[in-house]
Parts: sequence; structure tokens; C-alpha cells
Amino acid sequence: MFLAAFLVVSFLAFAGHASAATWYFLRYYPASGQKFTSFSGDMTIPALPKAGTYYLWPGLQPTDNSGVYQNVLDGRSGTWWIGSGWCCSNPSLPWGSGFNTYANEEVTFDNKLDSSGSTWTSTLTRQSTGQKVTDSFPLAGKSFNQALFAIELTGVDWDFGPLAFSNIVITSTGTDSSWCNTKPENYNGASVYSISGLSASVSGNTVTCKINSVILQKPA
Repeated sequence: MFLAAFLVVSFLAFAGHASAATWYFLRYYPASGQKFTSFSGDMTIPALPKAGTYYLWPGLQPTDNSGVYQNVLDGRSGTWWIGSGWCCSNPSLPWGSGFNTYANEEVTFDNKLDSSGSTWTSTLTRQSTGQKVTDSFPLAGKSFNQALFAIELTGVDWDFGPLAFSNIVITSTGTDSSWCNTKPENYNGASVYSISGLSASVSGNTVTCKINSVILQKPA
């Protein structure tokens, strides 16, 4: 689904639903002409109040707004499941593998463009058990210029408490690191959020942005 107001492509479309989602998200952009080359961190799994269309995810969106590359925490079954994938067309790709996870667990997500520049690889690790899944996606033709921390809800409310990310590392091409120290877009002012522990560095043609914590605390 394309939502024209902000051009985020929804995991909802992958799931085949037509209802409009309610959105809360933060979005970082790199400096002009730069693109993201990796996005990693830890997600603390919140409680799941009930089965419902809860999609919570970090993700990357390209300059052409043709889709979104996501690690999606999905609550539809009544038990959280997390998996990686590209939603939803151009190209049309199968969804990746995943696993169930539970309240208060930590799941590490690691998305990176390989050294050849041909493939993006996603690795998800359930820290409590060491369970790990890795999937590769032929998305090298996409120039990712948006990094998102998102809550996407359909027919349910934000009733699961804060959504917390930690140990975040985002890299981009280029030498301008100013984007790392700039407040992210808070879509529609919809979220109360906090960010701590920002630091940026440049080595060669790579900007590394480290963020200790990003917490979407509650609706504004």
C-alpha cells in the first residue's frame, strides 16, 4: 500500500489487507546525494495484548518510494513473529524466514549491503536462545535514503506500551554526518519519543551514526 501523505509502503499490503493503517514513525534522511548502506540494532519486544494487526518495524525506504525493506514484528496470530522482507513489488520478492518471540526479549536486526554492492542481507537473532535466521534480497538497485522506526496498526490501538530500540548503528555513503545529529521526522507529530546517545564519525566515504536508544513512548 502506498500512503501518499508520506510515501511509506506498508507491510499491510504484503499481508493482503485493504484497510487503512494508523501510523507512528520516526524517519532519518542522509545528506543529499548519500544513501544508507546498513541499519542494525536491538528491538525490545513489547507485550502483545491480543491477536491483531500490529506491525512494528525498523526499515529502509528507497528514493523512488517503490517499497520498503523491513524487519517486521507481526502480532496477527496472538504470538509475536518477526521476519524480514521487501514489501511489496518492483521487484516482487518472497518474504524471508523468521521466528516467534515474546515480551521483554531482545531481537537483534542487522541489514547490510554486501561488499560487492549486489545484495542486501538481513540477519535476525533472538538473544535469549541464540536462534538466528538470515535472508538475502537482490535490492542493490535501490538507493535507500530513508531509515524508519515504525508502528503500523490496523483495527487496534497503541496498547502495548513503549517500543524501544537500542545499540543502533546506521551507515551511509559520503562524508556529511550532520544528518545523524538532526532530529528525525516525527510523522504528523503523532509520537512522543526519546533519543539518547548520538555519535557520528566519518571514515573514508562512510558515515557511521550510532544511537544508544530510540524509544517510541506513546501516542502524542
